[in-house]
Amino acid sequence: MELELEPLGLPNEDKRPFVIAGPCSAETEEQVTDTARQLAAKGFRIFRAGVWKPRTKPGCFEGNGEKSLPWLKRVKEETGMLVAIEVATPEHVKLALEYGIDILWIGARTSANPFAMQAIADSLHGVDIPVLVKNPVNPDLELWIGALERLNQAGVKRLAAIHRGFSSYDNKIYRNLPMWQIPIELRRRIPSLPIICDPSHIGGRRELIAPLCQQAMDLGMDGLIIESHCCPDKAWSDAKQQVTPDVLYYILSLLSIRDVKKDTEGIHVMRKQIDDIDNQLIELLSKRMSVCREIGKYKKEHNMTVLQTSRYNEIIDKRGAQGSLCGMDSDFVKNVFEKIHEESVRQQMEIINKG
Repeated sequence: MELELEPLGLPNEDKRPFVIAGPCSAETEEQVTDTARQLAAKGFRIFRAGVWKPRTKPGCFEGNGEKSLPWLKRVKEETGMLVAIEVATPEHVKLALEYGIDILWIGARTSANPFAMQAIADSLHGVDIPVLVKNPVNPDLELWIGALERLNQAGVKRLAAIHRGFSSYDNKIYRNLPMWQIPIELRRRIPSLPIICDPSHIGGRRELIAPLCQQAMDLGMDGLIIESHCCPDKAWSDAKQQVTPDVLYYILSLLSIRDVKKDTEGIHVMRKQIDDIDNQLIELLSKRMSVCREIGKYKKEHNMTVLQTSRYNEIIDKRGAQGSLCGMDSDFVKNVFEKIHEESVRQQMEIINKG
């Protein structure tokens, strides 16, 4: 399905990056207004705060709910900033609209649930408001696109995606793995969809925010949503990944913003080289598969099994080591040859199962 999209209508939307900033949670009215004033003084135009906080276990601070919505209304009135919150139910949507919230976002746990997404989409039918959809917790691009499609079918045309990384059992560096290839594929599939990076949730630590912001810009993402708190170390939730407005301003001042649309003769020449090499790779793979089919015939004639584990391990390990010597990541090369081996086995199976 092709999404029917319109511009988000946000301040500085035509400049990279447009930035949404504010605390993880709206804790107290003083904390909200203090943070918003500091951000507004630095020129930020869109304020975010968590009103309802989905937590993994009960007993944690789950937000102040409706109680904090008047605080955000005050932020709008005093600073002129737009305000954004996360919603997870139709009731959240209803209250957000009643209090004049300007932007809604859907969290990772909610976007993974088609029933919840449909209920939210139904509650937004006929409402013209920007809605930002975070990727599902697990790396499922189709589920992410499905969440966007449900909103679009309900008439929501001001849509954007938020890349906040993906959960991993054995993750060590990041809170959520970036897996940049997934938002890159989303951009390929839906080129007109704005993509916003959430370095706070990807990194989970404030020292990772700056490099993640730069990576997002280098990959052509449109905006950033970053957690900023007037006193991060005393935050009631996600303290380690929040920065002060001053630090946030400094991080953004150091970003190198490269031209997404710039095209030169030099890049055309190098792309032509890539095309020629890719054609050679296809031809070589075709020759390899031709040999694999001959191997399949030989195995059939000599009553041999298709899969021979020792040979498979030898290929994968050897090619990974060769790739490393050639300046490539060994895991990358292993993954490539795993796919090549899968196709080799498939072709041999076709030969053996004929007749």
